[in-house]
Amino acid sequence: MDVREKISLFPHSPGVYRYYNSDGVVIYVGKAKDLHKRVAQYFVNPSRLNTKTRILVSKIADAQYSVVDTEADALLLENNLIKQYKPKYNILLKDSKTYPWICVTADEFPRVFLSRKLAHDGSRYFGPYSSAAYARELLDFFTSNYPLRSCKYKIDSETVLRHKIRPCLDFHLGKCRGCCVGAISKEEYSDNIAEIVHLLKGGVSELVQKYKMLMHEAAENLEFEEAQKYKDRMDALQQHYSKSVITAARDCSADVFSLVFDGADAYGNFLRIRGGAVIQSLNLGFRLNIEETQESVLSSFVAEIESKFGALSREVIVPFLPDVEIDGVEFRIPVKGDKLALLNLSAKNAHEFQFNSLRQKEHTDPDAFRTAVLEDLRKALGMDVLPVHMECFDNSNIQGTNPVAACVVFRNGEPCKKDYRKFKIKTVVGANDYASMKEIVNRRYSRMLQENPEDLPQLVVIDGGKGQLGFAWQALCELGIEDKLTVVGLAERMEEVIRVADPYPLFLDRNSQAFRLVTHIRDEAHRFGITFHRDLRSKAQVRSALREIKGVGEQTERRLLMHFGSVARIAAAPVNDLAALVGPALASRIHDSLTQNSNDNGREEIQ
Repeated sequence: MDVREKISLFPHSPGVYRYYNSDGVVIYVGKAKDLHKRVAQYFVNPSRLNTKTRILVSKIADAQYSVVDTEADALLLENNLIKQYKPKYNILLKDSKTYPWICVTADEFPRVFLSRKLAHDGSRYFGPYSSAAYARELLDFFTSNYPLRSCKYKIDSETVLRHKIRPCLDFHLGKCRGCCVGAISKEEYSDNIAEIVHLLKGGVSELVQKYKMLMHEAAENLEFEEAQKYKDRMDALQQHYSKSVITAARDCSADVFSLVFDGADAYGNFLRIRGGAVIQSLNLGFRLNIEETQESVLSSFVAEIESKFGALSREVIVPFLPDVEIDGVEFRIPVKGDKLALLNLSAKNAHEFQFNSLRQKEHTDPDAFRTAVLEDLRKALGMDVLPVHMECFDNSNIQGTNPVAACVVFRNGEPCKKDYRKFKIKTVVGANDYASMKEIVNRRYSRMLQENPEDLPQLVVIDGGKGQLGFAWQALCELGIEDKLTVVGLAERMEEVIRVADPYPLFLDRNSQAFRLVTHIRDEAHRFGITFHRDLRSKAQVRSALREIKGVGEQTERRLLMHFGSVARIAAAPVNDLAALVGPALASRIHDSLTQNSNDNGREEIQ
């Protein structure tokens, strides 16, 4: 039977469909409220499909389906089948890390430890935790406040009665109460485990209230040592868990999802909130192999979290609604208050995950990393083309003396130092940064148009505000190339991007790689210009100090500097040492002149 005929027989029921290629390999798995309508969309009007989806349809040789009762069942079945078959065209998880769990074993005297394997052995697992450091910190808190055993022996009542195990060093150090030798009862040990499990489930506030009540009761009964024990336990709980409390709504219990999209990639963050505290957190990356809607990506994210963490909370906070409904779960988009703060916190974590993922590419795939940074900058500045060739200009002078300028060049996001250029200002008199900027931009690109017009940059950055940017724009307009490139100014004080004819500055995200790239090229232009200006100023100072002395020419100046190293050492040298190089008469004139200049400079500074 032809695949189109087979699809025409699909039922109008919720379910999951699977596409196979000619080799019988599953290439796509999808869910649907109505299988017949959803699958028919791929074949009824192929011209409306995007390129990637048309490629998928061209490879479909067979189709199968599974009917389920609800959309939620379809979502979970789709998630399981994607994990089983790993279809080429599905949304695929990019994150392959194994996250740590805190395991509480099902023994008579349970162990509590960190594990990266989720085994179905009757033990209770809490997590996963996206930060292994936080999971270890949590475990350290439990072991320091509850006398838990660290050994791996199987300990039960018979083991204790028969004295099969000798107590270890932890028992003698007071870190373990010695359940192996009956030094702590099963009931007391179980109470400690119950409190730990309650904490892992987010019951911090209830335990704090319980200890507070027990502390007051012990104090009223004059049992002050017992009261102090409860106070210490309460203080330890409050001190540790205060780091996790992120909202004033202490009774808030919800699941929070957020997503950040970047081309064919999506970065998600999940937070589980109990009693106003984050008890679970996970970051996941997704690769979108065909054009998926944001709603379907969010549904896949929800299904993945449900498969890892179990049932969702009754209230789920999301930035937008997924394309499925789940019985007993209310998806809510907050607009204000503590729940909006929770969503913003999750979004901040998703952005940080995106940023760190991009940074990892810097080492594993530097070319892809630089392309991604340039793409971010292109989007931020609203450019039509990728700024693979960038140039930045900076002026440098001190009260109009030795006015110079510098142009630095970046190609593919990296400095190209062989293309750096220095300029001495020729037509501008005095400290006029605006006119100086116009002169160097005109000189730079008029020469480039003559020698290599195809090498014009896509982006020009001017170190300065509206004034410098306006005069640079005038120079580009006079050359007739204002439409061939993008020019922006970068004001140093507020780190704001100034655009031509835009009254409002653009503020780039200070944590973004695009912002770092723009400030890098600006700082590099500033460094290069300042270095050039200092070199010229130093040469001018030497020339004015020695060349103005009668009888000192270029050869004499060079001889003195080669011997003494600097003008200051020449001024401090005895006349006899100078005379050995230039003769007694000239040595006396040099010594008197330099000494007089030094005294005059000292008096001027005092005044």
